[in-house]
Amino acid sequence: MNSKVQFSHLVKIIIASLGLLAFSVAATYNPAQATPITPQLFKQFVDMRIGTGEPIYWYCIGEVYEYPSGKLVAKVEGIDTARLIKSESTDTKKLQLSRKIFFYRDPVTNQLLREINGMKVEPIAYPYQQITYELRDAQMINSVVQGKAPRIQKIEGGGKMIARELNGLVMFSAPLFLNFPGYQAFENYDFLIQPSATRGVPRYQLTWNRRGDLPKFFGGGDSVFQLASYRIDKYQDLPKTMREALESDGRLWMTPPADLAEIAALQK
Repeated sequence: MNSKVQFSHLVKIIIASLGLLAFSVAATYNPAQATPITPQLFKQFVDMRIGTGEPIYWYCIGEVYEYPSGKLVAKVEGIDTARLIKSESTDTKKLQLSRKIFFYRDPVTNQLLREINGMKVEPIAYPYQQITYELRDAQMINSVVQGKAPRIQKIEGGGKMIARELNGLVMFSAPLFLNFPGYQAFENYDFLIQPSATRGVPRYQLTWNRRGDLPKFFGGGDSVFQLASYRIDKYQDLPKTMREALESDGRLWMTPPADLAEIAALQK
């Protein structure tokens, strides 16, 4: 994967994890009406994002399209698995340990893509991320640690949350505009909290859309990338295709990091 695409994916995954900008939708839509992050909103977000201690899995499916032709380039299937570390958390500060992997699949056969055009197809993969969420002065302050020595990175950020509600549905959104020399992209994330899980509809959902460069192994050029995701609380409840991909090509990603000791080992 070329350096521009790597950087875009880095920012993308960080922002998705941190939720730097968030809002929800109301019957009377007023984007200027901001609501401070209360302890209740903070708890609602972290309970959704991380869970309460046991491993959780955000299962994702989607597609990559050429732009503007709309040609389907590949399907995507992946997970973001995370756990709350209770021993390092308080009511106003939560520690999340997670890892993520997203596989490209053939748009016709749905088989895992390992090589195309004579080039190795690399999944989007992060062996670990150590993320802290902190409630401070009615804002959620976030930081993420990732990488290996000697290039361990700590990225800090924060943002005001605008909270609205429609018939019990809450939506946390994070739009992201990337504008760097030689590279531009737009991405948007929507975390949805349903009032409850009913009739097979999961309570926690996420959609993500991105317009930016294709990876080099797909030939480069402009593209649109979209994912739909929902939270699953047990590994065995993941779809069979996801479990088979993990067990053949991504066994490390079957569970989130166990503790900070495992993170330290991965950093070496």
